[in-house]
Amino acid sequence: MDKFIRYFLSHLTVERGLSANTVKSYAADLAALAEYLGERDVTSWSQPDRDMLLDFLDFLRDKDMEMSSIARHLTSIKMFYRYLAAEELVSADPTMLMDSPKLWRVLPDYLSLEEVDALLDAFPVNGEALDIRNRVMLHLLYASGLRVSELASLTVADVNFDNLMLRVRGKGSKERVVPVASRVLKMVARYIRTAREELVALVPLCPYLFVSHHSRKLNRERIWAIIKEAAFRAGISKNIYPHTLRHSFASHLLANGADLRAIQEMLGHADIATTEIYTHVDRGHLAAIHHKFHPRG
Repeated sequence: MDKFIRYFLSHLTVERGLSANTVKSYAADLAALAEYLGERDVTSWSQPDRDMLLDFLDFLRDKDMEMSSIARHLTSIKMFYRYLAAEELVSADPTMLMDSPKLWRVLPDYLSLEEVDALLDAFPVNGEALDIRNRVMLHLLYASGLRVSELASLTVADVNFDNLMLRVRGKGSKERVVPVASRVLKMVARYIRTAREELVALVPLCPYLFVSHHSRKLNRERIWAIIKEAAFRAGISKNIYPHTLRHSFASHLLANGADLRAIQEMLGHADIATTEIYTHVDRGHLAAIHHKFHPRG
């Protein structure tokens, strides 16, 4: 993959005549994308689709990158793929629909209620310890709207069973309190008493709520892989990414009448403008209802 980046940078220097500093900026942006994709076992520039590139922009946002910097990364990606398509180094350009420099704020696909039900039931209720852990993780993600990185950092002490709350450490080490349905916290409690006891056998004092079979904290990539496996088991054809259940959580709340500022608080967005991306989903929901039920729809 690196050789195609070198071809592109040479094109910018020789044929486009861009300055050394500009080319260096393109190189840094594409190196970050290549590293991100490499960690996800992507070996060809033909593999990423629009949702995967959107997830990369979400990843940058989770690292507290400035909006202007994310927009610059998007520009670099678009320019790179236009070059690859023009040179016939890829068969399709996944950035063709990425026309706005603010695209990183556009909500990727979210799951329908039926798809969520199928995803949450992908792992058996009474399976092995890892199955139980995975099932509880999925239910908690959808019930709380947590980022995957926040879920990975949850400790047992962060769960307040009496008040039905989670203490969450979000971006910039900011803490917030997120409500969770009692039914889901009952699942968490059973998991702690049963499956987790087995999983922490090697390190009994491990503080993290969700751990591997080696009694270690799960990382973001492993949780993403579990979500992908659940989608495969559930027969969901949509591309699944770490924010899928978070987006679904917010979208379904808004569609059912939740206040936007309450959703902002639960998601931990510093700026309500970030939360407002979900209003586009609500408008789409209304349009679908109109199309289905209006006699001239």
